[in-house]
Amino acid sequence: MRSVLTVLALWAAGLGAAAQFGKISVLYQTLQTTYAAHAGAGIGLMVSIVGIVGLIFGTTAGLLVARIGPRRAILSALALGAVVSLIQSSFPSYPLMMLTRVLEGVSHLTIVVVGPTAIAGVTSQRHQGLAMTLWSSFFGVTYAALAFFAPGLVAGYGPGALFQAHGLWMLLCLAALFALLPPDPAHRQTSGQGNLLAQHIAIYASPYIAAPAMGFVCYTVTYVAVLTLLPAAVTPVWGAFIGVAMPLVSIVVSLSLGVWLLSKIPAFRLVQAGFAVAILASLGLWLTWGQGASEAAFALAMAAALGVVQGASFASLAQINPSAEDRARGAGAIAQLGNLGTTTGTPLLAWLLSQAGVSGLAGFLIGFSALGIVIHSVQARRRLSADRTTG
Repeated sequence: MRSVLTVLALWAAGLGAAAQFGKISVLYQTLQTTYAAHAGAGIGLMVSIVGIVGLIFGTTAGLLVARIGPRRAILSALALGAVVSLIQSSFPSYPLMMLTRVLEGVSHLTIVVVGPTAIAGVTSQRHQGLAMTLWSSFFGVTYAALAFFAPGLVAGYGPGALFQAHGLWMLLCLAALFALLPPDPAHRQTSGQGNLLAQHIAIYASPYIAAPAMGFVCYTVTYVAVLTLLPAAVTPVWGAFIGVAMPLVSIVVSLSLGVWLLSKIPAFRLVQAGFAVAILASLGLWLTWGQGASEAAFALAMAAALGVVQGASFASLAQINPSAEDRARGAGAIAQLGNLGTTTGTPLLAWLLSQAGVSGLAGFLIGFSALGIVIHSVQARRRLSADRTTG
């Protein structure tokens, strides 16, 4: 029961980390008015700067978590997240607001690195697939919850109340994890040698530590871009339905079919299968473009396939990296390359849609899904070769 509560508390912290993006998205128009001199690009940067921190420092965070221990790291991150959210509730000057967003990027990055690392450490191998898939749902669940609860909270108590509620959530997660997480070892020994650059090279050269991240970037490039742009591109009457249904379908399928499949086949094979189904769904979407219901059905099939990829990618991190140190480094790489995907995917797909329409969309989805399959095939062969050498 303690392990279950710990996993749920870590997942709740993940929800708080996702809300560090979502609360700004929900209040986007309010912030445009409040900071009118910085409307447009300035507010867009306010949203994205949290991800930019992860893009630059993702792997570094994994290295630091491996050194200081996950308990210290996530408790500090939650405390920092609560403080900056409370400061933001007063809508300070734009420079101070941006400083709090940079600090929030540090908090966010630490939570998303520690979360899967700690979950893998407190769950048995039998239940790791379910626990890691649950963790992978934190962004989708948060955005759905914010869409449902935030408008009423803001209408009743003002926009500052959303920041205050977020700060309170982070403090509650801090209290729960303070009570539940085991203490970090007094002296941690890490195997990484050399300077940060050398350790980064070692991470991305490893077919174990880097493999989940190198496939995950193919997921983030496609999924976020499709959720953002596809609803406006499909047959108009179906756009709103697709926008709501796609994230819900991906969550439900990953937590049901995805978890069941993880008990049958290795996680990296499930990632490949998910990308393969995404390719078939993309072809179906291309062939039925403009046909309404059929078009929507293939869009949902694609969302389901990519949801399986998401959960299996985190499960793979735990399956092929038995040590907490390597999991922390792998989670840092996932954060880094995941942010690379979310940052680049949407503008790339927008350009392809403007240049080639549905053919550009299909080529984008098929190309990155095929790349995900190839990456996992290459990394699997590299792991097999390494195992034979060491065996």
